[in-house]
Amino acid sequence: MKASSILSFFLFIFSVSLQAQSLQTGAEQTETLLSLLKGKRVALVVNQTSVVGSQHTHLLDTLLSLRVNVRKIFAPEHGFRGNADAGETVKNGKDVKSGLPILSLYGKNKKPSAAQLSDVDVIVFDIQDVGARFYTYISTMHYLMEACAENNKHLIIADRPNPCDFIDGPIREASQKSFVGMHPIPILHGCTVGELARMINGEGWLPGNRTCPLTVIPVKGWKHGEPYSLPIKPSPNLPNDQAIALYASICPFEGTAISVGRGTYTPFQIFGSPDLLTYDFRFMPKALEGFDKNPMYKGEYCYGKDLQQVDAPQGFSLKYVIECYQAYSKAGKADKFFTRPNWFDLLLGTRSVRQQIIVGKDEASIRKAWQSSLNSYRIMRKKYLLYKE
Repeated sequence: MKASSILSFFLFIFSVSLQAQSLQTGAEQTETLLSLLKGKRVALVVNQTSVVGSQHTHLLDTLLSLRVNVRKIFAPEHGFRGNADAGETVKNGKDVKSGLPILSLYGKNKKPSAAQLSDVDVIVFDIQDVGARFYTYISTMHYLMEACAENNKHLIIADRPNPCDFIDGPIREASQKSFVGMHPIPILHGCTVGELARMINGEGWLPGNRTCPLTVIPVKGWKHGEPYSLPIKPSPNLPNDQAIALYASICPFEGTAISVGRGTYTPFQIFGSPDLLTYDFRFMPKALEGFDKNPMYKGEYCYGKDLQQVDAPQGFSLKYVIECYQAYSKAGKADKFFTRPNWFDLLLGTRSVRQQIIVGKDEASIRKAWQSSLNSYRIMRKKYLLYKE
């Protein structure tokens, strides 16, 4: 490694360490939070990332110790403790430690009902996002905002930094609206959840042009473009910074015949399939507790690439998807690549990308199609920013 590269590496580590000492998430600003919750009946929308301080004390435990009247917990995808598989139904239950009811927002009901909100005054949302449109915590936040708007409940967002803070990828088209694409924003939206909530309100994206009563507690000591390393993995298959950095570019494989490494200890850092026999790297997915209990190609060797040590894209990239599609085409198996074409389109937010890949367009040509709308988004986004760029 060159001396300049070593110096850059240590400067990066130093900056991250310095930032960690001075940064305060919204949940860590206890006095501000308590002033908003005093005398209120409170519900929390939280998971395993909702921690406070260097000891990673859960926000629920912190508030209960301060005698805040917490009535219930709402749980997103992966559950209150963050151990449910992707797409796995989250069931209602009870927190063993506090005895509080846990109500699922990732089962039959993705939006709190009026009855569920009848005995609360304010809801606190404190969940770490990763900056990608199809990461479903922001979809849960949208439905929560709908419910608060309909029932006149106050929503407090304890904000956290965006660890993949880029603006890139196609804007979701109206025909591709789904739980993995609730808003007309790019794949990498360049917002914190607090900024995105302000955008949802400001752009009239709630039904009936309603507005959610909203307070955002901004992060202190962070601004757009600064690195942020997550202290706790935000979901079972994003175990580290590299996986998070690659996530937006690797996730579209979920609509194809390619494994993203679920069932290994390096998900979203490797990819492959039993058909990519020309690749040297191989892995075998297995049932792994805490990662994936029933992964794609379980017990089969997959051949592909190991991206653990590569420089992750500074934004969103189609190069891996295009490369694999071309490999399938050369093997005469192009028709077997897009195994779930509708899902691929929902993830991308448009049908055109898949169609362009099939006809052989390169990444540069495909990217040109979304640049104009991306520029318009950048201008709109500026109205809702809470942090300097």
